[in-house]
Amino acid sequence: MTITATCACGACSIGVSGTPVAHAVCHCDNCKRRTGSAFGLSAYFSSKDVVSIDGETTVYALHNKHRSEDQERFFCKKCGSTLYWRTTSYPDFVGIAAGCFPRDTLGEPTLSASSSEKLPWVAIPESWRVT
Repeated sequence: MTITATCACGACSIGVSGTPVAHAVCHCDNCKRRTGSAFGLSAYFSSKDVVSIDGETTVYALHNKHRSEDQERFFCKKCGSTLYWRTTSYPDFVGIAAGCFPRDTLGEPTLSASSSEKLPWVAIPESWRVT
């Protein structure tokens, strides 16, 4: 089954098959700034599972000093929504902004990443793995 994540205006999309290798809430400053929120909601798929990329994107490249990795973020040229990204730390995977998938396609996240950086008012379910 293929599921498709779409930007806010619908001009760009990325389709993947299979299930994510990780579905996470990340509390690092990089994700907070990327989303403008208290955390980032991400789904990571094997690059082999990407079946389509449509629309015109622009790339923002950065070096994350904290993780000592390079990252490329692909966002819609029309509306600016970050849709997906790739990092040198995980070259065989693509991270996709999980909020861009249709509602409840992925279910509940199972991982809280960079939890030491979470805001004090954010609660993490006991069933989630914490890193």
